[in-house]
Amino acid sequence: MATAGEILRRSLADEVGVSKGSVSGSEELHVLAVDDSFVDRKVIERLLKISSCKVTVVESGSRALQYLGLDGEKSSVAFNDLKINLIMTDYSMPGMTGYELLKKIKQESSAFREIPVVIMSSENILARIDRCLEEGAEEYILKPVKLSDVKRIKDVIMGGDGEQKKRRSVRKRGREDCFYSLSQPPLVQSASSSAFDFLPSELQSSSPFSTLSLSKRPKLQTRD
Repeated sequence: MATAGEILRRSLADEVGVSKGSVSGSEELHVLAVDDSFVDRKVIERLLKISSCKVTVVESGSRALQYLGLDGEKSSVAFNDLKINLIMTDYSMPGMTGYELLKKIKQESSAFREIPVVIMSSENILARIDRCLEEGAEEYILKPVKLSDVKRIKDVIMGGDGEQKKRRSVRKRGREDCFYSLSQPPLVQSASSSAFDFLPSELQSSSPFSTLSLSKRPKLQTRD
């Protein structure tokens, strides 16, 4: 009998297909995006598709583990049959946070340990950023995620292990510079601007970023 994870993988694979083998310039990047917000899932899915990536979206950390076959259930699906090149996860989610998902992937899975994990968050909390990077996150990016963020991350992943190791080395040498960069406010556009034009009108009006002002500069928070 098929496990819940296998059923989930099959249903999602019908939508995005399965990417096999290593990433090359001629292959699409297969990204697993995890976010409990419906609007945010649609935004990141759209940005990734614009960047010519295959996208699988799930709504929670537990569903992500289920899809990856890391939920403890015996699965017949091998890693080579489920090639994920990048995982992008929201930090603040009910049940299992993005940090807990990151730890599960990095500490308990030899198959997925080397897969880059990017943490997304709307909060600029220093201790949180440090903890995620120390645990092995490739990047910590602020919401709303922009097309330039996705393209930059894709370029790094497509550049191979050498580029990723170089970035990690630079990050270790200049962690304070990294925090300074992350503390800069993102360019927030209203839901009526072109950044959200692809969303239905009812989603545009419900976007958590639609009421933010361009003049507001978020302060770097220090709480955990």
